[in-house]
Amino acid sequence: MLFAKQPLAVFMWAMGIMLFVSLAALTAPIGPLLFIALMPVITVLTLSACKHIAAGRTMLPSMWFKPLRQPGMFRRLFVMGMIYGALSLIAGLLAFMPFAREIAEAMRLMQATQEVMPFLEALGPPLALFGLLYVAIAAVFWHAPVLVAWHHLKLGQALFFSAIACWRNKWPFLVYGLTWFGVFMAIDVAAGLLVWIGLPAGVTEVLKMPFNMAACGALYCSFYPAYVTVFDIEQRLEVPTGPATTPVENDRSEIDDQPR
Repeated sequence: MLFAKQPLAVFMWAMGIMLFVSLAALTAPIGPLLFIALMPVITVLTLSACKHIAAGRTMLPSMWFKPLRQPGMFRRLFVMGMIYGALSLIAGLLAFMPFAREIAEAMRLMQATQEVMPFLEALGPPLALFGLLYVAIAAVFWHAPVLVAWHHLKLGQALFFSAIACWRNKWPFLVYGLTWFGVFMAIDVAAGLLVWIGLPAGVTEVLKMPFNMAACGALYCSFYPAYVTVFDIEQRLEVPTGPATTPVENDRSEIDDQPR
């Protein structure tokens, strides 16, 4: 497991991402939009680090942002992130606009009666619809950042191959998603049990935080094996001795130019 090879480096990276998420939440609406736009950049940095860890290299601070030194790479990934954010916003509008009247009525009822359940029930259908739309969008963009950064595909090609890869592996990805959902739910249940036996809620939240960050770090580390397995390049990760001529060889050569 990649996380076990360099837990401190991955843990600190996960903590940095969680701090970024917290800052984004405090600076709404600009912060969340900026975070979404930077998600492809974060994805490439994370998988590049995992590639080094898999190759047995110690992740140094100077190595984390080296993938962005390729000319125009940050701009390409940022444009991808902006498209991703725009599509997510459109999905939200398509999901919630048809139910706007019901949601507004539920809000008025909640204010008059102080009952939250009618409002939550009104949110159920649009949230379910948005979830379906978002899963489709996420599948299109799931592997796209790496395909652009490592294989130098055009944006349209990367989105197409990412969508095809996710569709062909939809059942393994379903198990993958449910497994990680279960991991985070188990952490929440364990925290709830601590509160139930009498531990203060504030102390429980403090205790839960490192477990959540460790789980996030392990989750991020799982992205790289998933990419390697889906694109069937697990046996071809050695550093090439000659010039790179294929997309996979270009992927491997990205490791070769890093400090050993």
